[in-house]
Amino acid sequence: MTVDTRAQSTTWTYVDGDWHEGNPPLIGPRSHAMWLGSTVFDGARWFDGVAPDLDLHCQRVNASASALGMIPTEEAGSIEGLAKDGLKKFDGKTAVYIRPMYWAEHGGYMGVPAQAESTRFALCLYESPMIAPSGFSVGVSPFRRPTIETMPTNAKAGCLYPNNARAILDAQRRGFDNALVLDMLGNVAETGTSNIFMAKDGVVFTPAPNGTFLSGITRARAIKLLRDAGIEVVEKSLRVADFLDADEVFSTGNHSKVVPVTRVEDREMQAGPIAAKLRSLYLDWARGFPV
Repeated sequence: MTVDTRAQSTTWTYVDGDWHEGNPPLIGPRSHAMWLGSTVFDGARWFDGVAPDLDLHCQRVNASASALGMIPTEEAGSIEGLAKDGLKKFDGKTAVYIRPMYWAEHGGYMGVPAQAESTRFALCLYESPMIAPSGFSVGVSPFRRPTIETMPTNAKAGCLYPNNARAILDAQRRGFDNALVLDMLGNVAETGTSNIFMAKDGVVFTPAPNGTFLSGITRARAIKLLRDAGIEVVEKSLRVADFLDADEVFSTGNHSKVVPVTRVEDREMQAGPIAAKLRSLYLDWARGFPV
């Protein structure tokens, strides 16, 4: 098997019963995934000797595969075990991204839906440092999140991400780091890469899950940690004006956990105390999941 290792961080990929160093070629031009995008994935994290909520990420990738008409070929517990085995191949100095994936090799009726029996699995682990919690800026995107009637928003599917990508690229062209993305009704949904929160007068608010964005595992963990700490968290429809009037804004996501937002459109903001507290709560909690 030829392996592409150009300009990549340390990477190990498990496929077809074995580990391969680097980025093995897996999808050909006749693969359904190459042609019609039948790919799902999930992302967990190892950092500082811990892998919090790894089990939930392994469960979700199987749910995502089912949502796209594929057959999950690995038990969630087996994926978790493979991930822990693969982590032993790293030196433990850099955070690792843990990415289980499914895709279809063949299509069904007239080639369009995935042929469920052709589902394949791979697990890719690679070094990927977490971004510093110093904060980032967001600009409101002209591109909207789809609804469940128009796209498989109930899955962590690769086909959803080109829309996020164009939102981010548009925001960066306008001088922002990331995008604040709205749903089709004009409510704030998420950033281009993470779930979004705001705080006002000591109360935390976050968009209510409405089928237009992925209600993340780290988002759910953050809500529980805040509530357990006695901080009120309200899930509701929110507009851009709410974020412009907020005392602080922050995001949660698997990649870098809790990160403050320091600018929303033209409004400069300081990293706030609730985001700092949540990050501390999260890291303290995560230490209970050593790997």
